[in-house]
Amino acid sequence: MLTRDVLWKGIIEDLFDDFLAFFFRNDVEQIDFQRGFEFLDKELAELFPESENTRRYADKLVKVWLLNGEEHWFLVHVEVQGYHDKSFPKRMFTYFYRIFDRHQRPVTAVAILTDTSKKWKPQSYRYAFMGTSLTYKFNTYKLSEVPKASLENDPNVFAIVMETALESLKKKSDDELLEIKVSLVRNLLDRGVPQQKIRHLLGFIKFYTQFANPETTRNFEEKIQSFTQKQKAMGIIESIQEASKKQGIEIGLKEGIEKGIEKGIEKGIEKGIEKGIEKGALQTKIEHIRRMLLRGFDKSAIQEVLEAPLELIEQVEREMRANSELK
Repeated sequence: MLTRDVLWKGIIEDLFDDFLAFFFRNDVEQIDFQRGFEFLDKELAELFPESENTRRYADKLVKVWLLNGEEHWFLVHVEVQGYHDKSFPKRMFTYFYRIFDRHQRPVTAVAILTDTSKKWKPQSYRYAFMGTSLTYKFNTYKLSEVPKASLENDPNVFAIVMETALESLKKKSDDELLEIKVSLVRNLLDRGVPQQKIRHLLGFIKFYTQFANPETTRNFEEKIQSFTQKQKAMGIIESIQEASKKQGIEIGLKEGIEKGIEKGIEKGIEKGIEKGIEKGALQTKIEHIRRMLLRGFDKSAIQEVLEAPLELIEQVEREMRANSELK
């Protein structure tokens, strides 16, 4: 099952450049987007092993470079099933000091609260004892406080993610939800967004709040198909499958051709390509298994999405656990 914390983790990673531009508008000009980003899921898991069994949070730790060459780390914390939690500010501070203590890197944090409480909006952690005190402040984005119109008019494509989540805060009938989702998709397609980002966003819109009636789901997919004038719109699962197959073939062709050239004969090229494709597809599948395990997918979901044998998934899981214990 695609839970909301999994969807948040995925969309933040897939649209992280838009995420930065949305939440750090005053600082975005300092970021070197050409160098890309490095997602530090492994480092986060090592620092917070106790959160492995917790599915209420969607956390990302990302390495970002500035134009002046400095390396900064961004901690993204999404409170998916938000509620009044007295321990939340302390937990945010714990995240900060463990990351800073281990890696000695500048850290900024943003907490996205998706609850409906009007009274709860933690923005800092304070400690004081016998003359010693500290105050840790972090960026807080309270979704329920944001006017819908401001998201509709925001040119940043990540505003569609936030609007999708905002619309989920109130219970709606299938007919109302269908109208909202269709409007979100129209807004998305009118923006001239790259096709890859469109696929990711369609998946988020489709799965974040689902219809009660399967017939309404089919109706929604048919409307998307008519908008795009292409095959049935791909969601997150379909995107993973396609990316896995495509990358496997590309890696396989590269390795196969290289091996074939080394042998210098036509037969060697053919066999090299075949073996390379197989090896490349397997390596890519293993990498996707690893990523899905880190994102919180259960084994049955990984089997269904990647068409991977359970034995391979368990082997990857054992290797990840062993590598973590060696650290």
